[in-house]
Amino acid sequence: MVVLVTGAALTVRASYLHAKARLASVLIERAWKESERTGVAKKPWAWADLRPVARLKIPRLKFDEYVLDNASPRTLAFGPGIVGNGVGVGKAGNLVLAGHRTSWFLPLEQILPNDRVELEWFGTGAGELRKRSYRVERILVVEPSDVSLLGTSDEDALTLITCYPFGYGATSPQRFVIRAVPDTEETSLVNEP
Repeated sequence: MVVLVTGAALTVRASYLHAKARLASVLIERAWKESERTGVAKKPWAWADLRPVARLKIPRLKFDEYVLDNASPRTLAFGPGIVGNGVGVGKAGNLVLAGHRTSWFLPLEQILPNDRVELEWFGTGAGELRKRSYRVERILVVEPSDVSLLGTSDEDALTLITCYPFGYGATSPQRFVIRAVPDTEETSLVNEP
């Protein structure tokens, strides 16, 4: 009987967390669309301590995720986020994004050298998006202490990091790091209201 009750409780909890994540995704998408219209990053719900500030796409993988303004453990439950020791979106230097290996960044297990990575973010005016394409230059598995690709840099780059190995294993003793370099110049996309 104890096993049945425990199993039922775990199933209910898992269902609740899944539903919460799905609702958050819908609210984050709405906030992004509102932010596209106004040019100002908007909170997805009133008490949120996060905002969607970019959109990350990897066309070959059909990967399309909103990037949140920080990579705190709480924020990463809702999507990939910007790591604080890199530069901000649209700034010159190394932009570092982190995501969970079991959810948001799980598709990165299939990434290949030379894959195209696209990043969109808000421009300075309402209805303006900026866009830049990158090409995957390096894919590495490193120890957690190896932060050589995560710091500031004079080189413009996009660095994606997640735990490794991928999936739901109990431990993730290493890190999976993708370094992408600009493939195109930054361009402006004007959204029509």
